[in-house]
Amino acid sequence: MGLLSAADGSSAKALSLVTLTVQNSLLVLLLRYSRTVAADATEGPAYSVATAVLLCEAIKLVLSIALFARTGADRSVPFVPQLVREVFSPRWYLLGVPAVLYTAQNNLQYVAATLLDPATFQTTYQLKILTTALCSVWLLHRTLAAHKWVALLLLTTGVALVQLPTGTLTSSSASANADFGSRAMGLSAVGVACLLSGLAGVYFEKLLKQSKTSVWIRNAQLSLFSLVPALIGVLSVDGAQVHEHGFFAGYTTWTWAAILCQAVGGLIVALVVKYADNILKGFATSISILLSAVASVYLFNFSLAPTFVAGAALVIYATFLYGQSDAPKALMVLPAFASPRKVRIPRADSAISDGSSSTAASPLFQSHHTIDVPVMVEAKRA
Repeated sequence: MGLLSAADGSSAKALSLVTLTVQNSLLVLLLRYSRTVAADATEGPAYSVATAVLLCEAIKLVLSIALFARTGADRSVPFVPQLVREVFSPRWYLLGVPAVLYTAQNNLQYVAATLLDPATFQTTYQLKILTTALCSVWLLHRTLAAHKWVALLLLTTGVALVQLPTGTLTSSSASANADFGSRAMGLSAVGVACLLSGLAGVYFEKLLKQSKTSVWIRNAQLSLFSLVPALIGVLSVDGAQVHEHGFFAGYTTWTWAAILCQAVGGLIVALVVKYADNILKGFATSISILLSAVASVYLFNFSLAPTFVAGAALVIYATFLYGQSDAPKALMVLPAFASPRKVRIPRADSAISDGSSSTAASPLFQSHHTIDVPVMVEAKRA
């Protein structure tokens, strides 16, 4: 039985690694390809980003409701009233904030993928680790260990190295200025998207800690409330294009692939993420950056400059370092001549029946009965 459980756990982690890697790398490649190569091959304008975001949220809403009906619904009561009661539970309106933030973030992802190659986008987008950390310190009053601050510094340095010019410009001055402008706009889009991701993620985490709502209901709520700002985006940003050319103008197979990857892939990640620890997530991020870089070379004529390789390596290392536990390292092995030190600690036999969470009131800390326990002390370095 133990071997079977271990095998099941290993299979789940392997599936998580593959899923996270495919989702992270494939989405960026599809966004870029559908907005550039596939769009250039079609007549007429490129497809509307706002309509793609709206469709993505609609698909996620339908899938979330279907998953709730299959896994979390109470079959003893009518489904529709139950669904309405769950979605519009007390303080449901608080989900409007992350819904707006996520909608804006998704729009900015399309913009950034249009203007940046997948390798640069994927590497720079890891700044969401920095923004999420800072937002958690600010909003959740969380304390970060020293190695996490070092990781954030290395992450920022690595992203900065990725943005350095290669020094191999051969195009005209006008073309170079246009490329610089597009790149600056793309990097700005990534930066704002990372900031919105951090704010939305921390805010959403705070809401999750205050309730026990099903994850599928939470996804349904986010998607439902995201439809309003997404529809406003369609009308205000691309309203003229949609009115003149139609809602699905410029759509190709690659457009639908990008939309489905973002909608379905996000829900699949929600299913497997519970099996993924920080180390596995770091592996997935690292492999995604490498795959995006290799694919960019073959699909988008991207050149791997030394500064990009160094910056990407720093980002990968920083991702692993940030995911390390805050627990202290294992104690050093003592020399053979070192002897254990006896420490007097309270006996716990009289405190087992007390369920109080207060250490001051616990009999364990009030008892005067002590026993001698040999413990190993950490050897000091010379």
